[in-house]
Amino acid sequence: MTAPREPGGPADTGRQALIVLDHVSKYYGNIKALQDVSLEVHAGEISCVLGDNGAGKSTLIKIIAGLHRHDAGSFLVDGEETTLANPRDALDRGIATVYQDLAVVPLMPVWRNFFLGSEPTTGAGPFKRLDVGVMRETTRSALLRMGIDLRDVDQPIGTLSGGERQCVAIARAVHFGARVLVLDEPTAALGVKQSGVVLKYVAAARDAGLGVVLITHNPHHAYLVGDRFVLLKRGGMAGSHTKADVTLDELTRQMAGGSELEELSHELERAPGPGPLGGRRDEDGTSA
Repeated sequence: MTAPREPGGPADTGRQALIVLDHVSKYYGNIKALQDVSLEVHAGEISCVLGDNGAGKSTLIKIIAGLHRHDAGSFLVDGEETTLANPRDALDRGIATVYQDLAVVPLMPVWRNFFLGSEPTTGAGPFKRLDVGVMRETTRSALLRMGIDLRDVDQPIGTLSGGERQCVAIARAVHFGARVLVLDEPTAALGVKQSGVVLKYVAAARDAGLGVVLITHNPHHAYLVGDRFVLLKRGGMAGSHTKADVTLDELTRQMAGGSELEELSHELERAPGPGPLGGRRDEDGTSA
């Protein structure tokens, strides 16, 4: 039987999580960017963090990615209390973050972007050079293992669609040994079809055994692939659920503000009275 947990705290699932944030807070002077936020990430699962702009999602990403240090609470990696010094420290611990802008060089070929910053070389001394053949073949095979069949890895990455670029970034993180993959709004600027393609490869990363953190403001996308859901509002926890204990309708209602949205809908309803130009409005909504 699962042990009871404090509301908002991490669950005891009987197996160690890859990372755990337990009542983590972050302050910028007098501004509370995050307050008592908890999150668990397990291997082979997708933990979704939902919230509108200003909810604290970006701050949470920066803490997990090693850009910012938390001011209160606990951050555990493989069960050990951790304070990440920088993004390289996070990468060394197997935490890879794919930001919304992807940080690619559009005019460089796909294989060059795939190895950007981690290029293999051949030769020695003055004859040392990039091992282009290995990079091309490794990129092609790594993408195929994720089910991504690009026409040509020599084409500039800027010629790919937004969804294809996201998929390349996911495959790169998997290839370089990430155990935790943090995705910052990967479907935010994509259409329905491309969003579906990206979600397919997010699920592929999960099936490859990675723990995935999916940051999104779209509850429909989150519910399609997510196992756990954390809702943020103004830097605080607005909800914490597993897929078994919440429906899509309830998740959407909480994400949309629930009672606040209902109150707004009542305010926006038309009522009999003066029309927009001062005339009388009949009960059928027409102006006299």
